[in-house]
Amino acid sequence: MSIIVEAPGILQVFSDGSVKRFAPEIAPASCEPSSSKGYKSKDVIIDPSKPITARIFLPDLAPTWSGQLPVIVYFHGGGFCIGSTTWIGYHVFLGDLSVASQSIVLSVDYRLAPENRLPVAYEDCYSSIEWLSKQIRSEPWLERVDLSRVFLSGDSAGGNIAHQVAVMIAQRKRTCPVEPKGLLLIHPYFGSEKRTKREMAEGAEGAVAMNDMFWGLSLPEGSDRDYYGCNFETAVLDSTEWPRFPAVVVHVAELDFLKERGVMYAEFLKKNGVKSVELVEAEGESHVYHALNPESEATRLLQKQMSGFIHNF
Repeated sequence: MSIIVEAPGILQVFSDGSVKRFAPEIAPASCEPSSSKGYKSKDVIIDPSKPITARIFLPDLAPTWSGQLPVIVYFHGGGFCIGSTTWIGYHVFLGDLSVASQSIVLSVDYRLAPENRLPVAYEDCYSSIEWLSKQIRSEPWLERVDLSRVFLSGDSAGGNIAHQVAVMIAQRKRTCPVEPKGLLLIHPYFGSEKRTKREMAEGAEGAVAMNDMFWGLSLPEGSDRDYYGCNFETAVLDSTEWPRFPAVVVHVAELDFLKERGVMYAEFLKKNGVKSVELVEAEGESHVYHALNPESEATRLLQKQMSGFIHNF
């Protein structure tokens, strides 16, 4: 058995189709409230047959508090091939975000490529929206969810997924029980067959090769980078739907190789008539810095910015 794809320290794909992933430290969920953290967490099963799981983050509330909370449905990054809501960086970031924004966070663990190529991740994450709408009456941790204030968020590939789930909701509006108020995309992962200026620049070869590797592992067999899940400009959505698309904030990082694609995405939405599109740049920061350094000042600022966006609704 030989290695046919290898990203050192990230993953190995073998000739028999098996995959070895290298993961950072894992954080267990804790149903016990912690005065030092300000939140508790719980793992739930969305679909045991696939499987699709999620982790709920619930901020500590005063005993006399009786209102409802917005809910952030979050999709982790990792090029569709790695990542988990259980990774300690995501756990800390999302727990703290639930406190900062006074929101319930539902962080979804979807099935990964290359064993499950796109659009599996999109369908898995869409199913988490349907699950949420059905569980608010039976899952005690969701009883305070305000379904009129649902927000989709994610970083890197997860930002891509948040966009695609919003498109799917628009396409299935007659059957989908949830209409998200907004999208919060962090360093979204998009691409196309046509290279951008930054991708063609001297010294970009390594980053381009890494991105191409992840796309090669996650796209459907026979598809290229103009597949709708990669190239947002090929998304199938009626022109009358874009003006009704949720409000969008796109977070980019100054030193991120994907910044150019994030800017292009925001411009695409504006051109197509999405009514509220905001672009926010983190100066001096790199790709997914919030998951790598979840307690940094830059991450605290990001959480504050996200909270401000959510509470505009």
